[in-house]
Amino acid sequence: PVTDGSRELHSLCAQLEFLLQFDLKEKRSFFGQRKDYWDFLCQGLACRREEHAGVRFVTSLDKLKTPVGRGRAFLRYCLVHRQLAESLQLCLLDPESLREWYYARSPFLSPQRRAEILGSLYELDGVTFHLAL
Repeated sequence: PVTDGSRELHSLCAQLEFLLQFDLKEKRSFFGQRKDYWDFLCQGLACRREEHAGVRFVTSLDKLKTPVGRGRAFLRYCLVHRQLAESLQLCLLDPESLREWYYARSPFLSPQRRAEILGSLYELDGVTFHLAL
């Protein structure tokens, strides 16, 4: 299993975060706080009938104060529970929402790139992650 001490884990998480932040439009909350990929994921998962367990878990953690910290915790949660590809795919279903959050260079706006990314992420479902959440 992959643990917190794995060098590959840190590289994977850094690449995932880079991908989710690449060409992300700058948005601000009502109070002026900069929004990040965490906010994009929450919006994309909000259209489900029931609240995503990962979102519920992350929002219950009082120590997390920033969108980036919440996003990182969500990625780790999804890796442990083998839900990363499915969760991201749900967020990528709405082209209008994608254009609202990302500029044209984002790989998420390219159907071919999006399929490649999701294919790679689905392969991660076969990997066991034992991470501190």
